[in-house]
Amino acid sequence: MNRFKASKFRHTEARVSRREAWITGIRAGSIASCGNHVKASCHWIAFNAEAAGVLGIVPLECKDGGKRTVSQLCCHSDVVTDFDFSPFDQLLLATGSVDETVKVWRLPESGQDMPSSAGLTLGPGAAPVDMLQFHPTADGVLASGAGKRVTIWDVGQQQPLTALDMHGDQLQSLAWKGDGRLLGTCCKDKKLRIFDPRASPAASQSVLGHENNKDSRLLWMGSSDCLISIGFSQMRQREVKLWDTRRFSEAMLTMALDTSPG
Repeated sequence: MNRFKASKFRHTEARVSRREAWITGIRAGSIASCGNHVKASCHWIAFNAEAAGVLGIVPLECKDGGKRTVSQLCCHSDVVTDFDFSPFDQLLLATGSVDETVKVWRLPESGQDMPSSAGLTLGPGAAPVDMLQFHPTADGVLASGAGKRVTIWDVGQQQPLTALDMHGDQLQSLAWKGDGRLLGTCCKDKKLRIFDPRASPAASQSVLGHENNKDSRLLWMGSSDCLISIGFSQMRQREVKLWDTRRFSEAMLTMALDTSPG
């Protein structure tokens, strides 16, 4: 009897969709930030435009095979660094910026004009907002990272629920666990940290992640105790590491990908 279970993805192949389903002719910007440059909900696709402080908004679906119209959402007075759609309201979009504010927008149904002003503004803070992410299981809860600090916001009350302890250096990534119980962060001080924001503002666990302080990312594997980090080794080799928070002292697996020339 084979004790290794065969993966159901063993013979999976990616298939390119029909050309009619492609979204083309979009001029995205080349903004350098730790955040996302494209995000989608069930209604809209948002992406960084060339102009500072502006997002391009495209409908996800196009009726009758017509051409998609790119709308502009003038969000901030400076570069938009990150944005995220609410998992509870597919028309609710949060944006963060170098202007140190977080803004929440209600996008219209398709065929209507983009809003000219935000529904609410959080901040300004003491540093540019680098990243943000809605809580996956609690409606109206939003995490934002600015400088060395993560703040958890109650969007409905327009006030912070808690501010986590300062990191040792510039934040590079934050990610909620799938069930919303924990929050993980990457930092320029090369450490990965795990927080339980409901219990304490201090990190419950921390470990040396990647030996190089170039940009790194963190991603939870759903609601499991495992997460993935992407960063660089001391020799500037891009690598992926698999971690188990129940045994967080060292990575379960390290995979080298390529070498960065920079």
